[in-house]
Amino acid sequence: MSDVALVENLVKKHAELRTEIAKVIVGQDEVVQQVLLSIFSGGHSLLIGVPGLAKTLMVNTIAKALGLDFKRIQFTPDLMPSDILGSEILDENRKFRFIKGPVFTNILLADEINRTPPKTQAALLEAMQERAVTVAGHHYKLDKPYFVLATQNPIEQEGTYPLPEAQLDRFMFAINLEYPSFQEEVDVVKSTTTDVQKTVNPLFNVSEISEIQQMIRRIPVPDNVIEYAVRLVGKTRPGQEASDFVQNYIDWGAGPRASQNLILAAKTHAAVQGKFSPDIENVQAVAIGILRHRIIRNYKAEAEGISAEQIIKNLF
Repeated sequence: MSDVALVENLVKKHAELRTEIAKVIVGQDEVVQQVLLSIFSGGHSLLIGVPGLAKTLMVNTIAKALGLDFKRIQFTPDLMPSDILGSEILDENRKFRFIKGPVFTNILLADEINRTPPKTQAALLEAMQERAVTVAGHHYKLDKPYFVLATQNPIEQEGTYPLPEAQLDRFMFAINLEYPSFQEEVDVVKSTTTDVQKTVNPLFNVSEISEIQQMIRRIPVPDNVIEYAVRLVGKTRPGQEASDFVQNYIDWGAGPRASQNLILAAKTHAAVQGKFSPDIENVQAVAIGILRHRIIRNYKAEAEGISAEQIIKNLF
């Protein structure tokens, strides 16, 4: 199938996918859109929201609609790396045999990832970056496509281990989940307090998603759009050329991985709209989700209530 046909097919199936997901997930359109952009781009997402906003249900529903294998890990303070990656056991023949952990899947939901110590958080790093894990000196490739969708509770911070910047940078998107509107909450209550079960039909399969990811990478990008994305990321870094606003409110800015992710996500954002090349508007449409977790605000910004989102919009 040609790239033009692939884009046209993606537009059609993306619309069907949103409809299928909406059978179960009420509202949260922007969140679902960013998760899908992340998946089609081949990136990972961090979902940040208070309990009860259907984060787990959303990831499960998206996995079903995409026809992908799905596993969930509840992160706790006593979770060990072997609980995620797997371990070697001595079988009845007195030989070591590797038992795969839940990381061997297509979509891994890392629930409340900030509740587990750094040693266990770090066990995910290789899986996220290399799509492979090393256990007892043996290298194991993960199935592709492979995505980590992690959740984090922003309000209950006792007994948590904040994700280090190196690991945060591995997430393509950081997505904030807000409370539903009054009407959305009414619809949620109506649809979840009956015995009617909604069935989600798979619209894709593993090979189709891999084909889409490869097609996204082949989409051409004008030099001016790449330069805009790199300049936008560069503006987040305090230094001699930074604006007074950035100097006043940011300690550290985003790194080169942010520029790469901006272009990949802009390509995908353009493709699902039926465009064969992204423009600056596509970069701006994905910029907040890609930059918000890569900007480290200083004490003055926190004291004055200046959010990362406000800083990013100011850079536009």
